[in-house]
Amino acid sequence: MKKILILTLCNIFIVAYGIGQSKVMTPEQLIELNRVSALGLSNDGKQVIYKTSSFDLKTNERSSKTFSVSVHGGGPEEFLGEVGQQVKDKNVSADGKWKLIAKEVKLEKVNGSDHYNDVPNSNVFIYDQLNYRHWDTWEDGSYSHIFLQSATETPDSGIDLMEGRPFDCPQKPFGGDEDYIWSPDSKKVLYVTKKLAGTEYAVSTNSDIYEYNIETKQTTNLTENNKGYDTHPAFSSKGTLAWLQMQRDGYESDKNDIIVRLPEGDVNLTKDWDGTVNGFIWSEDESKIYYNAPVGGTVHVFQIDVPVDKKTKSRPKQISEGQFDVNGIIGQSGDHLIVYRRDMNHATEIYNLNVRTGEMKQLSEANDKIYEDIKMSKIEKRMVKTTDGKDMVTWVIYPPDFDPTKKYPTLLYCQGGPQGALSQFYSFRWNFQLMAANGYIVVAPNRRGMPGFGVEWNEQISKDYGGQNMDDYLSAIDDVAKETYVDTDRLGCIGASYGGYSVFYLASRHDGRFKSFISHDGIFNWRSMYGTTEELFFVNWDLGGAYWDNENTAAQRSYTEFNPINFVDKWDTPILIIQGGKDFRVPIGQGLEAFQAAQLQGIKSRLLFFPEENHWVLSAQNSLVWQREFYKWLEETVKNVELNSGK
Repeated sequence: MKKILILTLCNIFIVAYGIGQSKVMTPEQLIELNRVSALGLSNDGKQVIYKTSSFDLKTNERSSKTFSVSVHGGGPEEFLGEVGQQVKDKNVSADGKWKLIAKEVKLEKVNGSDHYNDVPNSNVFIYDQLNYRHWDTWEDGSYSHIFLQSATETPDSGIDLMEGRPFDCPQKPFGGDEDYIWSPDSKKVLYVTKKLAGTEYAVSTNSDIYEYNIETKQTTNLTENNKGYDTHPAFSSKGTLAWLQMQRDGYESDKNDIIVRLPEGDVNLTKDWDGTVNGFIWSEDESKIYYNAPVGGTVHVFQIDVPVDKKTKSRPKQISEGQFDVNGIIGQSGDHLIVYRRDMNHATEIYNLNVRTGEMKQLSEANDKIYEDIKMSKIEKRMVKTTDGKDMVTWVIYPPDFDPTKKYPTLLYCQGGPQGALSQFYSFRWNFQLMAANGYIVVAPNRRGMPGFGVEWNEQISKDYGGQNMDDYLSAIDDVAKETYVDTDRLGCIGASYGGYSVFYLASRHDGRFKSFISHDGIFNWRSMYGTTEELFFVNWDLGGAYWDNENTAAQRSYTEFNPINFVDKWDTPILIIQGGKDFRVPIGQGLEAFQAAQLQGIKSRLLFFPEENHWVLSAQNSLVWQREFYKWLEETVKNVELNSGK
């Protein structure tokens, strides 16, 4: 069966692109591409030390290599020295006397064997409150804590800065060592945590930044007055503190601002700027802060002056421009920032950005040789008029060697998040370059609920999940479908997470536009979603509250008018449903309920179930199966319309 499938895929490529022509991207190449991550700048600021990692599809394992390259370019070289001698260890104090380590501490009884000594082989969890599981892991009573040690102590010694209390730092599920830092004078440790437990933890985003004084052994909450997220603390070289802050508790996609603590009080640098910040670094001379943020369907670098007092106003200045993302800032070396850059045709590489001119120079070359032999897609930024008269940025991705005299099957891509930027990203799953390589035009609209177009545009989606943004999707596909090269008899609709919800929702009200749907980890039933998802602050904010709150108009609208399960009787189009077994954000029942409903109504449908994957697909071989089934389904239901029989 496997050989037959591989031969079928090969035949597809031969028919579509001909023998002897340049290559187009394949699923195997995509998965085996190198992923680039910087370890930091060398201590003298002259080199970038970075790592490339890649998957081996045969072994299903990841391997990595380390490289160094001058901050001014000249070609990378494999790095064979001791990284610790080249890159400063942020977890060691500046005076070299102390170090910080993170480790798990068992604090609560959860397992059956924790409660009863005579059942060591029992397999049971016992919970008295919420937050019993998170992302893809069941809570076992252990918490991540930061320990302070002298530089000569063993890993099992040290002071627990969190005093044996049930809080996490690094924060779960995605926190890293950015959650704890040293002060420049080596006298204080700052760490980020959400000092809430159980049900309170599950319904709140109120993380804070805490300061531990090594001399007094006292801990102080530095952001007690703010009720939303406080994250990413960073000191300037002279000891001025800045961090990222969201104001509203429970709103995970609130406007993210840069706060600076001056002697006379805190200053919100970006308060009057109509955007949201991804990340930042201090300038070397402390006079500026550089940050990256979504803007107009891309992500770029800005700079903003640090005021001398609270009365001084600062205005951001955009440094980088172009049809690409600057998706991270690594550090500064003189007049240059070292950054990550990507676009829809290229995975992330490291670049040098001149802060005075905006010019960029590529430093790493992890995938250049692969891309040399691959035909690129044309990426077009198209402005679409929405039903309420707004201009909406829509990315249109065309197949290599696109010929406007021909007709192409076309896919509407529905973004997840829901408030995630649809920028010039490069996904290793929802990869537009690969979709185009398989002969599809892709339409990717920046619908309502995406950052980069102002706070109002971003926030509109909350409590209106099935409203204006659904019209935005249809406006985009209808606008592009007017072109003669779009085959309106071969349209598909695809998406994951909120995008998967969008697919389920549009399946009942697309008025025959689409011949096929694909939903990955999408929300199908808001009632069961509310009853099983783990971060309840998300559904409380975006839906308006609980389904049993009959007096809450916004919530009741979400559970009735915007609930896909209420309209499943109107489904009449083939649908592929993908579900991760360890997805606790959009739990397993969502995909199973949808598949069962489709099957019982006689709708052509398929379930692709990954028992060991979470909200993402992380295994290389699982990813390859995902890609093959994705295109196999589209081949059956979109390209070959005669196989698309519906109900």
